[in-house]
Amino acid sequence: MRTMVFMWLVLTFSATAVSGQEQTRRWERRSGPVRVPVTVFHSTQSANLPTAETLQSGEWMVEISHRFLPPVSDGADALWGLDGPVYNRLGLAWAATDRLLIGLVRTNLDDNLDLNAKVRVAEGGRNAMPWMLGIAGGVAFNTDAPIGAEDHEVQAYGQAIIDVLVAGRVGVGVVPTVLYNPTIRSLTREVDMALGLHAQFYASEAVSFLSEWIVTPGHSGTGSDELPSDGGTLGIELETGGHFFKILLTNQVRMNPSQYLAGSPFAFEPGQWRVGFNITRLLAF
Repeated sequence: MRTMVFMWLVLTFSATAVSGQEQTRRWERRSGPVRVPVTVFHSTQSANLPTAETLQSGEWMVEISHRFLPPVSDGADALWGLDGPVYNRLGLAWAATDRLLIGLVRTNLDDNLDLNAKVRVAEGGRNAMPWMLGIAGGVAFNTDAPIGAEDHEVQAYGQAIIDVLVAGRVGVGVVPTVLYNPTIRSLTREVDMALGLHAQFYASEAVSFLSEWIVTPGHSGTGSDELPSDGGTLGIELETGGHFFKILLTNQVRMNPSQYLAGSPFAFEPGQWRVGFNITRLLAF
């Protein structure tokens, strides 16, 4: 009898000890802490210029963008520019990796079809001033080039992307660019330079305000009669559930990179401002 009681006590103690050990192990950390990636801009582009932001591997993104051609100054007769017509852009992008984004975009201006890629090269400053570096480039085909420009319908460009987040709320981007054959109506193919500058103030997780200016030294003021002005844009961005919705006031109605990098036909003054919007939607399968 004593032996049976002793064995019962040993088994009970052992079961209690094992149970306590298992309970303790349930509270042990089973994986390392989640490391939030460095972020400067939330979207992969400003109004026109690219940011160094990419998507997660395997994700897709679709885009629909419009630039209305009548200026806001036309007033009620043109519904403050919303009566149209419009330049339309449709785009599709795919993240081959977390750092490589491949895109195809088309606008009905000259039926410009643009095949492009962007690489997020580096990032840092997580605990101080976050920054990101990227490179982008593309080739454009103007499949409905005007008469006389058929032999000049192919364009190309390359961009460096430098993004910095200041004070946790203000993103600043600098995009120096090289553009081949900036104006397809020209009889000669040239290599030109442009400098894109943009900034964005994040008022909240869902609302931000953006501005953009693209300096085109070869075509501003004394350059091309067709595209005499730099492109400028002001706007508001709404972010929700995988959508980015940008509402814009701009003098730049040309949307594909090989187009907006060459300059604008309109001056950046209130009487020449047009309404535009960009809508992008993230697709994760």
